[in-house]
Amino acid sequence: MVQKDKIIESSQPENEENPVPTEAVADTQCPVDEPIIGLERTGRKKFITGVVEGFYGRPWTMEQRKELFRRYCQKWGLNTYLYAPKDDYKHRMFWREMYSVEEAEQLTTLISAAKEYGVEFIYAISPGLDITFSNQKEVSTLKRKLDQVSHFGCKSFALLFDDIDHNMCPADKEVFSSFAHAQVSITNEIFQYLGEPEIFLLCPTGPKVVSKDITVESIEEVTKILRRAPVIWDNFHANDYDQKRLFLGPYKGRSTELIPRLKGVLTNPNCEFESNFVAIHTLATWYKSNMNGVRKDVVMTDSEDSTVSIQIKLENEGSDEELETDILYSPQIALKLALTEWLSEFGVPHQYNSRQVPHSGTKSTSIDVPVLTVPSLGTSTTVTTVFQQPIMSPAVPLSDEPDVLGKEEEVEVEVEKKESDEEPMEMVVEKHDEVEDTKNVNQILTEIVKAKMTEDLKPMDTDKESLTESKSPEMSIQEDSGSDIAPMQTDDQLNKEVFVPGPNEKPLFTAEPLTLEDLTLLAELFYLPYEHGPKAVQMLKEFNWLRANSSYVSVNSKANDPEKVAEWQSRAEKFEEMCCSVIQMFTRLSNSANRTILYDLYPYIWDIKSIISMLKSFVQWLGCRSQSSAQFLSGDQEPWAFRGGLAGEFQRLLPIDGANDLFYQPPPPMPTSKIYTIRPYFPKDESSVYKICKEMFTEGCDGISFPDESPDLIGDRLVGGFLTLSPDYGFVLEDEEGICGYALGTVDVKPFVKKCKMSWIPFMQEKYNKPDTEKDLSEAEKMMLSFHEEEEGLPESFLSNFPSLIKVDIHAKVTDPSVAKSMMGCLLSSLKANGSLGAFCEVRQMDKRMLDFYSKLGCFEVAKMEGFPKDIIIMGRSL
Repeated sequence: MVQKDKIIESSQPENEENPVPTEAVADTQCPVDEPIIGLERTGRKKFITGVVEGFYGRPWTMEQRKELFRRYCQKWGLNTYLYAPKDDYKHRMFWREMYSVEEAEQLTTLISAAKEYGVEFIYAISPGLDITFSNQKEVSTLKRKLDQVSHFGCKSFALLFDDIDHNMCPADKEVFSSFAHAQVSITNEIFQYLGEPEIFLLCPTGPKVVSKDITVESIEEVTKILRRAPVIWDNFHANDYDQKRLFLGPYKGRSTELIPRLKGVLTNPNCEFESNFVAIHTLATWYKSNMNGVRKDVVMTDSEDSTVSIQIKLENEGSDEELETDILYSPQIALKLALTEWLSEFGVPHQYNSRQVPHSGTKSTSIDVPVLTVPSLGTSTTVTTVFQQPIMSPAVPLSDEPDVLGKEEEVEVEVEKKESDEEPMEMVVEKHDEVEDTKNVNQILTEIVKAKMTEDLKPMDTDKESLTESKSPEMSIQEDSGSDIAPMQTDDQLNKEVFVPGPNEKPLFTAEPLTLEDLTLLAELFYLPYEHGPKAVQMLKEFNWLRANSSYVSVNSKANDPEKVAEWQSRAEKFEEMCCSVIQMFTRLSNSANRTILYDLYPYIWDIKSIISMLKSFVQWLGCRSQSSAQFLSGDQEPWAFRGGLAGEFQRLLPIDGANDLFYQPPPPMPTSKIYTIRPYFPKDESSVYKICKEMFTEGCDGISFPDESPDLIGDRLVGGFLTLSPDYGFVLEDEEGICGYALGTVDVKPFVKKCKMSWIPFMQEKYNKPDTEKDLSEAEKMMLSFHEEEEGLPESFLSNFPSLIKVDIHAKVTDPSVAKSMMGCLLSSLKANGSLGAFCEVRQMDKRMLDFYSKLGCFEVAKMEGFPKDIIIMGRSL
């Protein structure tokens, strides 16, 4: 996937005779004549503001695009929509294919909706993957496709050649002097064929970049080179390069002093439609803060004056007129304005509609790729070009190429500042989350073609198809199993108009309402590409300090400083409070009445809730069980080993940072607000652990009964030794009814076995008499006999790699598979922090449930070695 911050050149060159020096399009010249540019009420040239649907991944639906026009564009004064979703197959992969009758009706309706709400609709097509520029049949096919779209009522178009191989085919090399020459040639021909439309964009290929800042100097440099004011295609809030990240922070890093120097800004936002309220709202606020071209930024600090300033600004937020003329732009103010307005929408009941869930998967008879809704760039023609070198690099010699862009065209150029080679913080994509990349084009094309040969591929998700071909949640999740984030299914897809809570769940629509503080916390946890929000930064700082100074409260510390211990405990308590606020936000948001918003946010809040819960449990363990020699991450791990965003930051701070399988916890098919708590084991929990151990063991014994006179036998045999001799490595799982699971272990099994032989086994021998071995023994008697028989030790060669013994189980009533992973994560973190290299567990050969359970927790069956017990399977996991 290629990220681009592009620039669309304005249409007023300083010198019409000189060609524009670019590297991507060296033979581009400025247009000779310019069209009349639309004016606003102020008399200024129309400033282009709007949305680009140009991301990789599941496109938006037709209904979502209409909602964009109604809710965002019309209400907030945005005027342009550019349609270019990479995964609409008739836009990119199969660009030659004409739209069906039903698809044509959908597009016609969508274009009409854009006009109704005063939004310029630009249809983009991306033929660059496999077009032969010199083949007139190919050019004719492209003309025919655009002809069809023009009959739908579309007046503005774009040719995209981004994210493709730079090398030309042999046939094109014989005709064109450069790849740029080929692109300009076909662009001019299409531009002329379409009757020189007022808005016409060209976007060549460019480097991977999401700009942290766009400075006035960089824009002035671009303007000087292009001799016209540019329009920025901004990927600041785009999240398609990392499926673990969401960006809910304000539009920033672009001074309002840019506005009089620009023709406009189009944002390419998050893939999840409902998550873009803040991104689009703050963009609109940013523009309105400097409409007259003389306003400057208000840089907010923690000073008293700035606090007063914020209060004054928020008191003036009453009318649109005040917003347009009075409020100076501050990212913090803009964020609060957006969140305050967004908060009201969470309380409006709205069921998630199946038409808003495009389907995917190889077994699907229809690949739902919502199509066309494009932001318009004003009334002037636009052609897009992308620099392959930084804008600030020395100017390139002017081109003498004869081919020029048609008149009245603007050039969209990818901005790459000196700082733009800096990659966004935690730009991490797991293998199953990867989107198409230019290096993988051939492979992707092959896979798509194969899929097309075996199924009836339909690129657009029309309303009718969505209604008649809705899949069940189970099918959708199976088909989308390649993604870490399973698509959230809707209530009406399950034939339920209203969600009915289970016997142990809170009702979804009667919980505490979401607060502004909750939304602020959410935004700060999922802030911006290059920074976390203040609360997220504070949590990272506190967790770092707590783990770095855990020796103050370690169980074997030789010199406990009361002041240091008190400080550690105080900061741990504050950290736990912050964790609880995240979990509370998750609960309130999960219970919000607006299910449409929830379903777009739920995978992300589920993810952050899971990792925060694990951190909270680990800090509790550090405060009472850690050793002074606790080991943590050295800091030299490869960055792609982790997920992105704040969750990835926290993951790498845990001892088991590389155990990605334990951190991969997809959300349930239906949102739930049920919360489980993991905490260290305490002696008072013994009876509850024994009870769960007995219930789960007998459930797997196929009706075998155990005598009532020995109620503790199973617990004594399976978990008693851990609880008595190794309580420091014990965790319990709780819900509102009490303990429902446990994770127990010992860091080194060899001294543990010695302790058992010295204290635990003799005690058990006194408690349970040795049964008569000359008769057939029941399961209970065999268990009693085990206390009186010498057990063989495991081979030293095995224990050197897997020194820790573990025992994990959860009650059958717990249906959330993520809690078992979290418990295992807490247990293994505690073991590794105190020096363990690996852990193993012992499972009876006939216990299929536990074999499957441990397998799903990343344990593997260790090859049989001499000294292994015959009736036991050893499963291990390296740390």
